[in-house]
Amino acid sequence: MERLQAAQLETAQRIIAAECHQEGAALPILHAIQAEFGFIPDETIPLIADALNISRAEMFGVVGFYHDFRRHKPGRSVVKLCRAEACQAMGADALAARAQDRLGIAWHGTTPDGAITLEPVYCLGLCATAPAAMVDGAVIGRLTPARLDAMLEAVR
Repeated sequence: MERLQAAQLETAQRIIAAECHQEGAALPILHAIQAEFGFIPDETIPLIADALNISRAEMFGVVGFYHDFRRHKPGRSVVKLCRAEACQAMGADALAARAQDRLGIAWHGTTPDGAITLEPVYCLGLCATAPAAMVDGAVIGRLTPARLDAMLEAVR
C-alpha cells in the first residue's frame, strides 16, 4: 500500500477542515479527498472520523457502501461499463467479459502497467443508447465490440 507523504496528509487535513462544519459533511469530504488523490487513502479515514466525531468503522462503512469511492489508486484511465438492465439487454454482459478478457483483469482491477482500471457502474442514464460506458468522465453510448476495443486501445 502506498503511504501518504506529510504534505499529502496536510492537504487531506485542509480538505477535512474546510468541509467538516457543514451538515452531512462525510460525503463532501470524501468526494474532495478522492478528487485530490484519485482514491480515499486509508490514512485519511481516522482523520475524517475524528473530525466528524464518528467511529473509524462507521467511516470505513460509508466508503465501502458507495460504489464510486475507491480505496486504492486507480490506473491512469478509469473505464466504467454500465451494468444496469437496459445495457444488459443490449449486450453489456458480453462487452464486460470482452473488456475483462482483453485487459486481463476483473472488476475493480488495474492493468499491470497501471494504464486502466475497470469498474462497473449501475446506470449512466444512457439507456436509449445502450450499452454505455464512461471513460475518464466522458460517456460513450452505442458501444459495440469494435468500439470497445478501440476505446481500450486509445486509453492504453
